[in-house]
Amino acid sequence: MNRIIEGIQHFRRDVFPANRELFERLASGQKPEALFIACSDSRVSLEWITQCAPGDLFVCRNAGNIAPSHSNSDAVSATIEYAVSALRIRHIVVCGHSDCGAMKGLLHPEALDHMPDVRGWLTHAEEARRTLESIGLPEDPAERVSVLAKLNVRVQLNHLMTHPQVRARVQEGSLELHGWFYQIGSGEVSAWEPLGEEWIAVHEAPAFSSARQKVGREARHA
Repeated sequence: MNRIIEGIQHFRRDVFPANRELFERLASGQKPEALFIACSDSRVSLEWITQCAPGDLFVCRNAGNIAPSHSNSDAVSATIEYAVSALRIRHIVVCGHSDCGAMKGLLHPEALDHMPDVRGWLTHAEEARRTLESIGLPEDPAERVSVLAKLNVRVQLNHLMTHPQVRARVQEGSLELHGWFYQIGSGEVSAWEPLGEEWIAVHEAPAFSSARQKVGREARHA
């Protein structure tokens, strides 16, 4: 805790003064571009991974980067509703990661007997476990967890489309959904590409390519 408090002192002494204009602007409101639904795992630092500044990301973190179906009234659903309806975010990213403890618990529910709340929460990812069992479990335990984590990302993307506000804005073309997977040991980020039904490097994803082309066109006409 002393190290954390020292960090606050460093922020107040050095970081805040150097970025005073940014924080003064943020004090009057926020306009983030994306909602990230990510795991609570302490090794997943979204600001480091994306190199974004304060105010850029609206973040919802929980065990297993889960977005329950709309029929469930919970804090995650409330966050989704606020981000889509009030903040009018343009993108929602569900970001899973390697070596995920929640996915290990999903694979071995008996290990969660002393954590009934966690076990109950992970029922929102049960479809991913059933899919993994149907396609066959990889022999390597680490690969098994990663494959399950990727399947879980896809399940949560489907859950997002059960939210009326999300579905309406996706259909009108003002909101895009993205599934990402972060490999902690290598720093690599991959994206689910539904048309090709494959995971590809995030910078090769169609959404990134389209945005890059748009920036290029705007630059040429500026």
